[in-house]
Amino acid sequence: MPDPPGPLVDLVLFDRDGTLVHDVPYNGDPALVRPVPGAAEAVDLARRHAKVGIVSNQSGVADGRLTATQVRAVNRRVEELLGPFDVVRWCPHARSGGCSCRKPAPGMVLAAARHVGVLPGRVAVVGDILADVQAARAAGGIGILVPNARTLSVEVAAADLVASDLGAAVRHLVEPLRA
Repeated sequence: MPDPPGPLVDLVLFDRDGTLVHDVPYNGDPALVRPVPGAAEAVDLARRHAKVGIVSNQSGVADGRLTATQVRAVNRRVEELLGPFDVVRWCPHARSGGCSCRKPAPGMVLAAARHVGVLPGRVAVVGDILADVQAARAAGGIGILVPNARTLSVEVAAADLVASDLGAAVRHLVEPLRA
């Protein structure tokens, strides 16, 4: 009997706010970081099959609501709670900046893939808004939407893949044909 197929991807990128941790708008305080239920288990499962990373829009830096130092401190706290990530990328630009890194643009996804030596087509982005899914698509990867209370119904309708929670999203990626 042939071996079961491996994971669909070599790198699983997670959105940070609203996906891995509860969304605190423009959070610059590591003490306010609280993982969403199941985040640690989902990241651990992904880590057993692929490289893992974070891609996060942080327009509050451009708006003066928080500093790059604060973003890095919050990211360190996420790693303290959920374990190390192979790559962390964040966009400091304003929503109207027109940069190539801010999701839904593919820049952060492509940079993360390059950083860990993975082809963009072997990358997935798991997030709570359509911009996360669109960034994955634009990079040639897979996007999975994990809706929360703030996710709009039009975003759910526009997503190619929707999972009920982080664990289901990761299982889809790393155990695609599990019986």
